[in-house]
Amino acid sequence: MEEVPGRGAISLAVVLRFVDIAVEALAEAREEVDALNVYPVPDGDTGTNMWLTVSAARDAVREATGGGDPTADLGTALGALARGALLGARGNSGVIFSEMLGAIARRLAATSSGERNAVVMAEALRHASDAAYAAVGDPVEGTMLTVGRAAAEAATERAGRPDARARDVFAAAAEAARAALARTPEQLAVLRDAGVVDAGGRGLSVVLDAAETVLTGRRPVPVTAPLGSHAIPQPVTVQHDLSPDGPSYEVMYLLDADDDRIPPLRKALADLGDSLVVVGGEGLWNVHVHVDDVGAAIEAGIDAGRPHRVRVTHFAEQVAEKRRRAPVRTGRRVVAVAAGPGLARLFEEAGAVVVRGGPGRRPSTGELLEAITSCGASEVVVLPNDHDSVRVAQVAASTAESDAQGGLRVAVIPTPAQVSGLAALAVHEPGRSFDQDVLEMTATARHARQGAVTVAARRAMTMAGPCEVGDVLGVVAGDFVVVGDDQLDVATQVLERLLGGGGEMVTIVAGAEDPEGALATRCAGWVEERYPAVDVLVYDGGQERYPLLVAVE
Repeated sequence: MEEVPGRGAISLAVVLRFVDIAVEALAEAREEVDALNVYPVPDGDTGTNMWLTVSAARDAVREATGGGDPTADLGTALGALARGALLGARGNSGVIFSEMLGAIARRLAATSSGERNAVVMAEALRHASDAAYAAVGDPVEGTMLTVGRAAAEAATERAGRPDARARDVFAAAAEAARAALARTPEQLAVLRDAGVVDAGGRGLSVVLDAAETVLTGRRPVPVTAPLGSHAIPQPVTVQHDLSPDGPSYEVMYLLDADDDRIPPLRKALADLGDSLVVVGGEGLWNVHVHVDDVGAAIEAGIDAGRPHRVRVTHFAEQVAEKRRRAPVRTGRRVVAVAAGPGLARLFEEAGAVVVRGGPGRRPSTGELLEAITSCGASEVVVLPNDHDSVRVAQVAASTAESDAQGGLRVAVIPTPAQVSGLAALAVHEPGRSFDQDVLEMTATARHARQGAVTVAARRAMTMAGPCEVGDVLGVVAGDFVVVGDDQLDVATQVLERLLGGGGEMVTIVAGAEDPEGALATRCAGWVEERYPAVDVLVYDGGQERYPLLVAVE
């Protein structure tokens, strides 16, 4: 960091160099990071997601500074960096990384005259770590969260020395991150068993190394990460969604509160109900939660600060209230992520706005935000149809609602698979109230048992035992439960497991590797012969990496 002795002097030139070098560093490392994958199919795209996130931040900064003019306004550039990262985020790792970049940008923008750069940068890294932990509902140690926290702690310790400069702080942070990354296999058995370090932590370490290079000119020697056949799953976000037996009231209010009061508020409200969203910053927050105990939800806000514009709605009265409040209704749309051309046609024929996605090309926050805001509806339901895109969809939804300032309602149904989204869309009914429609779609998606057939791209250990490259894998609810050498045999075992709990309808979706639908057709024949009372639907999905997707309702 270029510094003026005794004064804070955050340089835009350094910010511009950092985003350039970070993009280049992640571009070089992304294949390595992607390869840190605990799964036998190449669904791990952590490195790609982080590279795309910082690339979007870099592009936003350059656009805001007229192509990279170092004399442009620093505050504008930092604001663009934060929003660019947010809109460019893909997957869990990308969202967490965008939260960290945003936190750093906000702290740098708030620098005042007289602050030591070393202290500012240490605080920025601490804010980034705090933001990363706040981004997930159930933090898992041994991930990029742990690596970021170690970097922040080392930075804080180094900044406490009176002679510390920003370059010293980032050198200490980068070194601590590399050390913490090397320890991640000790914290997660899945990493230890696979002989790899955490993918997100490795990506974060690359970025911190880039920052050290910008400030010192040195290129640190990275941790040598053994590349096995596995990668760490990302931290899991706790989902709070409607259920048929869910809370009866929707509580919303604006809240004047200090930022440090929000984490305990989120915890208190999460214990009271579901569908929790708390968004905002700089002292003003928008709170939304579904509860049975209205008083407790409001008291939690009083404990945190000053709630105002409080609104309580009983779901049974929602339709009548909406009619009174909004005489002109612009309708409701569904935004669905589709992993193949055939699936895109299916969603479009059902009336959905389609965003292309799938492993290796998951949609960004910005792409989903654009689909939500441009569809012209006042109520939007989002189907991410992929477990690693749920958090991205939630960020896009909250951003859309915040930008619309009350003119838009968005609900994300955490559909973990394409067939889950098809099941949810099948019961979509715009004539119902928004909350009732979301409830029915959510319940249907949850009740649809889903499976798949794929082929192992690397050696790995699965729930069904070890697999080798080329083995056929059967998937049920995201777990590999069958290992075999014949696609039809594995597919029928998956169907048998799914139908073991009963079912009235089976949906079979043929992938790109089964263009004529031969495997899908044979599976349909097997179901009709073994379960004559069960209806079977067969579609051409065109999805990659999965010759067959299956759902049982």
